[in-house]
Amino acid sequence: MSARPSLRVFDEAMIRDVVTDAVALTSARQAFLALGRREALVPPPLGVDLEDVGGEIHVKGAYLAGSPIFAFKVATGFYGNTARGLPSGSGLVLVFDAATGFPLGLLADNGYLTDLRTAAAGALAASLLAPDRPLVVAVLGAGIQARLQLRLMARVRSLTEIRVWSPRPESREACAAELVETLRVPAAATPTPMAAVGDADLVVTVTPSRQPLVTGNMLRPGVTVIAVGSDGPDKRELASDVLGRAHKIVTDRTDQCLRLGELHHAVEAGVVSAERVHAELGEIQAGLRPGREGDETIVCDLTGVGAQDAAIAEAAWDLLGRRGPR
Repeated sequence: MSARPSLRVFDEAMIRDVVTDAVALTSARQAFLALGRREALVPPPLGVDLEDVGGEIHVKGAYLAGSPIFAFKVATGFYGNTARGLPSGSGLVLVFDAATGFPLGLLADNGYLTDLRTAAAGALAASLLAPDRPLVVAVLGAGIQARLQLRLMARVRSLTEIRVWSPRPESREACAAELVETLRVPAAATPTPMAAVGDADLVVTVTPSRQPLVTGNMLRPGVTVIAVGSDGPDKRELASDVLGRAHKIVTDRTDQCLRLGELHHAVEAGVVSAERVHAELGEIQAGLRPGREGDETIVCDLTGVGAQDAAIAEAAWDLLGRRGPR
C-alpha cells in the first residue's frame, strides 16, 4: 500500500508573501463564477458563539468543480482580544486532495486568508454594483476589515472621499489617518453613522453589531450598500427598511442569507420576501443576471461563502507549492 502524503505546513509569513491583493481579487472572481454557474459544492457553514467571552467560531469550505483540492477553514473572532493587545481574528485552513481525500496541507494563516477573501468579495460587489464614477465612500467599522475593504475597492473603483465611523473615537480617527496615508484619498472620521453615510455613493458596513446602524432615511437615492458584518443569525447592521427601499437586493448565497444575513432580518420582519432578491453575486459575475442598471439603490448582503475559502486556498496552495514549506 502506498504511503499517505505527509502534511505540509505553511506559516502566515509565507502565505502573506504569495497571496497578494491581486491574487485575492482573482480568487473572488473564480469563486463567484463557480457559484453563479452552480459548479461549487458548498455545505452550510457551522457557527458557534461563546457568549461568556464574546467569541465566535466559523467553519466554512467547499469544493469547486475541476479543482485538485478542496478546503475547509476555521476562523475565529474574539472581540475582547483588543483589550489584551491581541488581534480579534485568527484561524487556519486545511487543504485536502480532491482525488483521494487525504489532507495535504495546513495553512496557518491566523485568519489572513479569511480577512483578504472577505475584502475581495466586497471589492467584487463594488465593481459589479456601484456606479462607474468617482465615489464618496462611507465605512462603518474601523478594524482590519474596514481597511482591507477600502484597499481592495480602491483597485476596482476611483474613490474621491472616505468617511469612517466606529463607536470608539480613537479607532475611527486612527483608521481615517491610515487610509489617507495608504490610499492617498481624503478620509475623515465622523461622529455618527448618519454623518458618514448621508450623501455617500457607496456604504460598506463591517462591524459585529447586533443592532441596526443604518436606516433607510439616512441614505441617498442610488446608493450601493455592501453589508459585510452580518455573518451570524443575531448580527445585523441594516434596518429592514434599507432592504425594503432597495430597487435590487443581491446576496452572496440566498439560502445562507435567509439564515444569517441582513436578508434574514428583513424577511423575518415581513418587510421583504425571498422573491425580492434580484440575484446572487455569482449570477451577476457569470453574466446571467444584470448588475447596476442606471440610478438604482442596491443592497448587497455578504455573509461569506465557503467557495471563497476554497478558491483562495487553492490559489495559496498553488503558489506555496512552488516554494516549499520552511
